[in-house]
Amino acid sequence: MELVLLPFRWIYRALVWFANSPRTLITSYLLMIVVAGFIYGEVEERSPADAVWWAVVTASTVGYGDISPTTWAGRTLAALLISTMVLLVIPLITAHFASRLIVDDNAFEHEEQEQLKADVRRMRALLEELATRQGIDLPPLPPAQPVSGPGSASPPVARSGRAGRRRPRW
Repeated sequence: MELVLLPFRWIYRALVWFANSPRTLITSYLLMIVVAGFIYGEVEERSPADAVWWAVVTASTVGYGDISPTTWAGRTLAALLISTMVLLVIPLITAHFASRLIVDDNAFEHEEQEQLKADVRRMRALLEELATRQGIDLPPLPPAQPVSGPGSASPPVARSGRAGRRRPRW
């Protein structure tokens, strides 16, 4: 079973690498336009300018109709170009830029989380030391709650409130 799933894992990893690189996405878009334009120009016997114009119009799915393939090879190329652009390249470009717009600037960075945890441990130790000096019994700690979030191995739990640092008010 592992052997059957191996190609799908490779494809998935390649797509993740491809999707996370804006340079790769834009380069692949431009490369597909140029290659499809070149092939179209050869198959349909069109000028390079007309062929690139056809590739841009076809890839964007605008399809003005001023230039269209007449041969079987040209139509196959058009179907392949449209399918690849509409189902893979354009959605990945859109998703990449949308994810950049959605980033939570108020989210704690990993280093900040680690610093907060260290501060809480230090305060707990100081509190226990003060309580011992004063002869006060501290209540027992509640049972540890599973932590959910990036890099966490624990199962997800419901999140309460907004995580992140607050911006200073000026």
